[in-house]
This record gives sequence, structure tokens and C-alpha cells, in this order.
Amino acid sequence: MAEDEHEGHDIEVHLDRLLSERGMTVTELAHRVGVTNVNLSVLKNGRAKAIRFTTLTRICEVLDCQPGDLLSYRPKS
Repeated sequence: MAEDEHEGHDIEVHLDRLLSERGMTVTELAHRVGVTNVNLSVLKNGRAKAIRFTTLTRICEVLDCQPGDLLSYRPKS
């Protein structure tokens, strides 16, 4: 698989599931975390290249979850 297709990582983001389980929208989460909808959507869609620990901390606080609930490593073979 080419680097562009793979985006250089094998991390899956489970934000959709967590939001659904909590009955929360991306807009509400973005407001409560203090980031833009666009930045949160980039993370939600798995296109983020990085996440600040402060942002990860706020997401976990707001969603009452652990980082491992939000992110997982899934190597593509």
C-alpha cells in the first residue's frame, strides 16, 4: 500500500462510536473540548497526523473515557 493511501499510521479512531453511545454530536463535543468542528472532524475521520495531549485529555474528560477507548492500533497486512 502506498504511503499516501495508508496515511503513515495504523491507528483507528473510535470517536463515532463514543459519541453515539453518549448521544452527543461532534459540534457539542468540539464546543466542550475547546477545538473547532473541523479539527475534531479530521480526528474523527482518521485523517489526523497528531493530537495534542491537552486535547486528548479534554476529550477523555468530556466523554468519560480512557485514551484506549478512543484510539486503537490496527496494523494493516
